[in-house]
Amino acid sequence: MTWAGLLTGATGCTSDDVGGIAGAFGAPPAPDDLIRVSPDDGSRGVRPGKKLRVHVPHGRLESVKVVRSQDAQESPVPGHLSDGGLTWEPDDERLALAARYTIDAVAVDGDGRRSARHTTFTTYVPEERFIGYVSPENRATVGTGMIVSLEFNRKIADRAAVERAVEVTARPAVEIRPHWFGRTRLDFRPEHYWKPGTQVTVALRLRDVEGAPGVYGLQHKTFSFTVGRSQVSVVDAARHTMEVWRDGESLATVPVTAGAPKTTTYNGKMVVTEMLEVTRMNGATVGFKKRNGKGEYDIPDVPHAMRLTDSGTFLHGNYWADHSVFGRTNVSHGCVGLRDVKGGGSDTPAGWFFDRSLIGDVVEVVHSNDKKVAPDNGLGGWNMGWNAWKAGSAVK
Repeated sequence: MTWAGLLTGATGCTSDDVGGIAGAFGAPPAPDDLIRVSPDDGSRGVRPGKKLRVHVPHGRLESVKVVRSQDAQESPVPGHLSDGGLTWEPDDERLALAARYTIDAVAVDGDGRRSARHTTFTTYVPEERFIGYVSPENRATVGTGMIVSLEFNRKIADRAAVERAVEVTARPAVEIRPHWFGRTRLDFRPEHYWKPGTQVTVALRLRDVEGAPGVYGLQHKTFSFTVGRSQVSVVDAARHTMEVWRDGESLATVPVTAGAPKTTTYNGKMVVTEMLEVTRMNGATVGFKKRNGKGEYDIPDVPHAMRLTDSGTFLHGNYWADHSVFGRTNVSHGCVGLRDVKGGGSDTPAGWFFDRSLIGDVVEVVHSNDKKVAPDNGLGGWNMGWNAWKAGSAVK
């Protein structure tokens, strides 16, 4: 036979002939026939409930590499093989939102022929997100009465899902439990005040958690704070005194003026949530108004102010009242006043106490002719019994 004859014979092959020749030489099956990937290649807007899965009907998966691109960063997606090497699934079954997934898989069929497949898909980009504003601040040193509090910018419908995505731990270890106040606030605390020196870590794993229909979390971060020395100050409204207890020992007793008979101070345990060298206090902002709508008081330079409740209870320096009222008479509009001078003095009772205080310190008011402060008014959760506190969890 001539070379021309050989060429002529070759050009006369049919498609079936080609398939027979390829099969004789062990050509692999089409990659998408052997390696099946879900979600489908090129899919867009894949919802987080969809499962990522790589599967072969026979043979085995030799290697699977999955990369997630999100927020301009790439990270490998860890996973595991099952069914004797027929199936690969990610360790974390939930897909990330607003991400691109790239899958590279290599498989060997039952005849030992190797195939490779490359696919991509993108996940749903939500229009609405929620975040939690957290206190205390990262790396803060706080008092033993600090409560970890998250205030969400949107109402949470699936409170259990959000609660599971927040973890609060302590070293040394102590039981810490969550409590919901409504649909926008989640607090965490132990049964009793923290022990001095405790290291507390808060892990937020809220990213892509569906807190309400179509509303997904944004945060994925960890922060921590340290519990400092113990300081609990007891204000006796009837005796017009405040005794300051430091690490279980009485540090000093300071004369005060509490709420007047018509504007009494809340009883109960309150926590310092804000410390201001100077602030303005206007009665109109907390419900004390005259007939003309102006506040009953408007003091632009209140020194040494420490917030105790969201509703406006402060422990602060007072320079405008006569010195004779401190330790003798209650004249305030619900706050606790300590003697001070205009501009704030470091050698006054108010300055002395301010310089020795921390965010998270406890101020407890007793013997006031008023009700107990509500647990959700500031960090008033210590006024709730432990069983009632635990009952406020959404995870049953």
